[in-house]
Amino acid sequence: MQNTNATSSTVKKKAAITDQQVLIAGGGHVGLSFALLLAHHGIKSTLLEKNSYPTISPQDDRTRSHYLDSRNTALSRRTVQIYQEIGLWDELQSHACRIDAVQISEQGSFGRAQLKKEEEKVESFGQVMENAWLGRKLLLAAQQESLISIIDNANVIAVEQQPDGVTLSFSYYGEEEHEQQLQASLLVACDGRDSTVRQLLDIGTTTYDYQQTAIVGVVETDRPHEHVAIERFSPAGPLAVLPLTDPEGDGNEEYQQGYRRSVVWVCPKGEETRYLEDDAHFLATLQQAFGDRAGTFVNAGRRGGYPLTRVLADKQVAGRCVIMGNAAHTLHPVAGQGFNLCMRDAHVLAKMLSAQVLRGEDIGSPALLTRYEKARQTDQKRVIRFCDAVVHGFTHPNLAIKLARNMALVAFDKLPNIKPLVANYAMGLKS
Repeated sequence: MQNTNATSSTVKKKAAITDQQVLIAGGGHVGLSFALLLAHHGIKSTLLEKNSYPTISPQDDRTRSHYLDSRNTALSRRTVQIYQEIGLWDELQSHACRIDAVQISEQGSFGRAQLKKEEEKVESFGQVMENAWLGRKLLLAAQQESLISIIDNANVIAVEQQPDGVTLSFSYYGEEEHEQQLQASLLVACDGRDSTVRQLLDIGTTTYDYQQTAIVGVVETDRPHEHVAIERFSPAGPLAVLPLTDPEGDGNEEYQQGYRRSVVWVCPKGEETRYLEDDAHFLATLQQAFGDRAGTFVNAGRRGGYPLTRVLADKQVAGRCVIMGNAAHTLHPVAGQGFNLCMRDAHVLAKMLSAQVLRGEDIGSPALLTRYEKARQTDQKRVIRFCDAVVHGFTHPNLAIKLARNMALVAFDKLPNIKPLVANYAMGLKS
């Protein structure tokens, strides 16, 4: 076993507010963030991750690195606020790039709309960050937190529930004979779309295959992004270019000469190979779809292809177990809502658990967890419906529907009071 929990004497020890323990299965961005949220409230957790974590030193992060081959995440204003609450945003911000404006249009059509931060009276609509940077900072923070224990290379093999707790059995990869068990008051599964814990709990899923593949990567343009995100709808599917930091500055200067942009290009399933392997074809396709809105696409980095399937857990609570993150809801990336929805789930559950502890009550109470599940239904259902409406509405070939959606874009751009409402939901401020 590789135990990456920090042991440095510089780590300030913090007393837990309860002896009750929380187990977290899955140590990706959501699992790490949830552990840090619990620690912020004084609640201890043990996090198990099936992969091997890298060794990270705080000194490694002093040198900034920029690549043309990284995945990126658009963080909503609400997600930024959550990281501010736990004191992590100052560490994250150097690789975050503000979105000051959003342009929305459809290829070959008249409908278009634009959101500007000045008009909506907000600091920004969100921040775009490299996944690798976010992951490193979350892991480093968790390793330095005395209330978080980390076990990586852990393969979950069984979950058993008792009236007063839950037992999780795991082994180290390649060493089945070294099976171990952990007991806690609560288990939270953040172990991804194909969640092992969800399957062990016999929780089914409702799935929908969009018959699409997302091509994700980073490109360079000859025109600076000026903190503008461009959402474009094409006959093949939705696509977007988002502003990224560059090697000069932190991405949040009033005016940044940044030329790096995150790209999400959606194509029909089966057509992804050429987009992934042929840089010239990929750049030419982007140019045709975006015109001159982003300038000329001059360079493309390594890209990844990700089949798009909506996966929704049939339920998110079973006894003393909670299903969270992509294990609960894996969504289409069309509006960048998936991770932000997960963060709102994690934030609400952490607050509810803290309040339960302060009342001196059972942190894994099934009644409490059921209340959490019900409390999150409105926000989750709204986001799921919105994502599906955008995907199906903007890819439907019917001319009448095409005319209607372009009229809707014009109305959205011109009618008062609509933009603030939509913008607040997109930023996660009304959930």
